Amino acid sequence: MVLSTQSVSTLSLEEFLELPETKPYCEYIDGRIFQKPMPQGKHSRLQTSLSAAINQVGESQKLALALTELRCTFGERSLVPDIAVFEWSRIPVDENGEIANKFTSYPDWMIEILSPDQSPNRVISKILFCINHGTKLGWLIDPDDKSVMVFQPNQLPEVKYDNDILPVINTLTNWQVTPADVFGWLKIK
Repeated sequence: MVLSTQSVSTLSLEEFLELPETKPYCEYIDGRIFQKPMPQGKHSRLQTSLSAAINQVGESQKLALALTELRCTFGERSLVPDIAVFEWSRIPVDENGEIANKFTSYPDWMIEILSPDQSPNRVISKILFCINHGTKLGWLIDPDDKSVMVFQPNQLPEVKYDNDILPVINTLTNWQVTPADVFGWLKIK
């Protein structure tokens, strides 16, 4: 999973951002480069279905937009959440009024889906970093455990299962989803 462990003195954030993009994507954290694991079937299905469900509610009403694998650079890090959700008023636009290519801010809601070979602590650390820099909500989805760990500012994390209602960002308060709904998308009938 680790592509490089170069120190801060040999690679700056600016130098990292000049490197060509890789697949899977790399992230810059504390002067080191980490390559994300290649998404597998369950990860890909959850990412696609959840972002589509969020956008069905959020985009149609211009409340929020969910973007997958979007590079967000802020706080001297460059992260690529599985799903980054931005409230509509915070979506950066270019001079033509189109969505900007570069996002230099934290997402309002970040969602990570744990992959089989991924370090849970590294992913939790990424979510906590975002929460400490302004993100209002973080989810860590564990497909094996069928749980969602929820992170919010100034609160201990909570683990939600089955029919627990999952918290969403305030702009989407009319939308409700449970872990059972999320993991139901894995069923192929």
